[in-house]
This record gives sequence, C-alpha cells and structure tokens, in this order.
Amino acid sequence: MIPRPIRIAVFLAACAIIVWLSVTPTTALPGVNMWDKLQHAGAYFGLTLLGACAFRAGSWRLTGGLFALGVGLEIAQAAMRWGRQGDVLDALANGVGIALGLGLVRLVGERLMVKSPARGE
Repeated sequence: MIPRPIRIAVFLAACAIIVWLSVTPTTALPGVNMWDKLQHAGAYFGLTLLGACAFRAGSWRLTGGLFALGVGLEIAQAAMRWGRQGDVLDALANGVGIALGLGLVRLVGERLMVKSPARGE
C-alpha cells in the first residue's frame, strides 16, 4: 500500500492542477476537444477517488469540500477578466462527478480504501 503522506500529496497536487486549469486564461490552456461538462465531471470524479484513497473513504467532508472548491472556482471565473466565465452548469457537472466518484467508492466498499487503526477501523 502506498504510504498515506504520498497519497495525500498526490491528492493535493491534483487539486492544485484543477485550480490552475480553472483560473488560467483560456488562451494559455492546452486544447482538448472534449465536451466541457464531461471534463468537469471527469476531473471531480478523479479528485473524489484520489481523496477517498488519501483520506477516509466516502467522507462527507471530502465531498463537501470538493463541491465547495468547484463552486468557488466557478465564482472566481465569473469575477475574473481573463477570458474565463463562471457557469452554473459547470458547477453542476462538478457535483455529478463527485456523486459518481462517491457512488463508486461506496460500491467498491471501504475494504479497498484507507483504514485507520487510530479510528478503530
């Protein structure tokens, strides 16, 4: 099993990449020919899975935090003047990705995710 500090570092690095991609001017982003909402859902699906591996599997604080991150980034995009625009549907797509990730975590079960002896798991 990968040590917990490394799992946390990978999760935080992925969050940082999502933040960077969300606030970078659109002219500086790599071109991806994929449906925008699918990109949002996929990114937050991946963050949810990484977060479940780094922290307690299926934690409501994790999913709530990721949703708050997505909404906050959409608000930031609406406020910036760099060719970005906030979109309620993007925030909704983020939420769908989080819900699908949480569903997979619940389906697979916590036995494959992180157990903490300190919490008696």
